[in-house]
Amino acid sequence: MGAQLRVYKRRIRAVTATKKITKAMEMIAASRIVKAQRKVAASMPYATELTRAVTAVATGSNTKHALTTEVEAPTRAAVLLITSDRGLAGGYSSNAIKQADRLTERLRAEGKEVDSYIVGRKGVAYYGFRERKVAESWTGFTDSPAYADAKRVAAPLIEAIQTDTAEGGVDELHIVYTEFVSMMTQNAVDGRMLPLSLDQAAEETGTKGEILPLFDFEPSAEDVLDALLPRYVESRIYNALLQSAASEHAARRRAMKSATDNAGDLIKSLSRLANAARQAEITQEISEIVGGASAMADATAGSDK
Repeated sequence: MGAQLRVYKRRIRAVTATKKITKAMEMIAASRIVKAQRKVAASMPYATELTRAVTAVATGSNTKHALTTEVEAPTRAAVLLITSDRGLAGGYSSNAIKQADRLTERLRAEGKEVDSYIVGRKGVAYYGFRERKVAESWTGFTDSPAYADAKRVAAPLIEAIQTDTAEGGVDELHIVYTEFVSMMTQNAVDGRMLPLSLDQAAEETGTKGEILPLFDFEPSAEDVLDALLPRYVESRIYNALLQSAASEHAARRRAMKSATDNAGDLIKSLSRLANAARQAEITQEISEIVGGASAMADATAGSDK
């Protein structure tokens, strides 16, 4: 076997092995998308009703609270960025990072300092490589987040919003995550968690324009909002983690399918080149045999004379 043919065959074996791996990863990601979608759907009713409750309390009272009250001149904001722990998911993490960069630039243009909180190894590595300051980070659960993970992420953010800015607190909480639209579409989006916009909350819960009932608060509206604040932040973060997980699996499935298809095309191309190289070897061998036979015939004819 010629050297060129050996090279082609070695490359075909390597690409075939890679194709098997990418195909397996595609199938795994596809199976996980369904589970992630179910978790997203299951989390929506709780998040919607909790937002509805917060809206009702804020509308039915005049209490000033960090959950619903706008700061007149905000000077500091926290941005929570959700990325992935693993790669091979196309532009999933990079799109979220770019969205966070745009949000950070916008907040700084408004005169606000920004504290960054990162979920996922990709985001942590990106900020670490560029030596950007990170207030806190979490890794190890992005592909299958639990509510306990959301509580762990929410804890320092809740503490920051409840702390005065002079002591290192923040006036606003923002979140950047990837919204799962469909198997083919996932969009990196940003939103403000706190203070809660009542108009936005009414749109999310479908109560815009409705007349809300009057409530009596025990022991007080402020105590009720204090109790609802951590639940609201945790539910928003949990829903964002779930949507990001579904988006990550969808992006990985799409990337692995593309890699599998490309591997198949490359195998076909290499097979054609290998066939051409083998044909060239056969042709060369036939030419050598014919040439040798002709030489022997000439030599025999010469000796007969």
